Amino acid sequence: MDIVVNEELKAYIDPLTTEEYEALESSILAEGCRDALVLWGDVLVDGHNRFGICRKHGLPFQTVQNTRFQSIDDVYLWMIDQHLGRRSISEFQRGVLALRKREIVNARRAEAAPAHPADHAQSADSAPAAPQPLATRESVAKAARLSSSQVVMIEKIQKQATPEVVAAVRAGTISINAAAAVASLPAEEQITAAAAGKDELKLAAKRVRESRRKPRSEPDAAVQPSAAESDLTVESLQQRVAALTAENAALRERVAVLQEQLRMAANSVDQTAALSAPF
Repeated sequence: MDIVVNEELKAYIDPLTTEEYEALESSILAEGCRDALVLWGDVLVDGHNRFGICRKHGLPFQTVQNTRFQSIDDVYLWMIDQHLGRRSISEFQRGVLALRKREIVNARRAEAAPAHPADHAQSADSAPAAPQPLATRESVAKAARLSSSQVVMIEKIQKQATPEVVAAVRAGTISINAAAAVASLPAEEQITAAAAGKDELKLAAKRVRESRRKPRSEPDAAVQPSAAESDLTVESLQQRVAALTAENAALRERVAVLQEQLRMAANSVDQTAALSAPF
């Protein structure tokens, strides 16, 4: 049978690097094509590199049909799951694939939601089990074996990074963290940094991080009042001191009056006692 190569399916997963392709070619030349190519009808789903190498060198290969595919989305989901299970792909690739899976799964579930519960009950037995939704970043992170913060950064790279920066993080030239920082820059600066190479990309990421740090406030400015506030404070204190001084003087006068009254009362008592004493 004639095998059809769908270019969209072929490009859906990041291609092998030159070194990876050469290693695969050497392995097939030495041991043959051990794994069967996966087909959906006559469309090649998995094994594009093996198929190309075998045709190039006239080597035999085997094929197997996946009869569970009902739509192109089934094919995409299967391809994503196959690659998410491999150890050779990078963290960035895993994150991108998991985000693609979220889009497909959630869109399909939204389209398949029945208008009436009775419709769902009638079709539940015949419909294939739907994949679990990836509604949260935590679920996406779990599918990709990443942290939630890494998923956030990958989303930012996809939305804001230029193709040059995306290519750099895909190639492992810079980390996900650095690429997310560079993605905050205007497109022109991203392109310039990527063209300058790895070191310039790292410096650009460092500049972005440093610009986000809050500048330290002057300690004196935080604690010292202004000149107007100082004058107001001194005037208030002076007024308070004057009021307390006047209050203290009044209390002293009151105490002096009370003492005089007590002295006069004591003298009166002594005189009365003296007059009443017997001779």
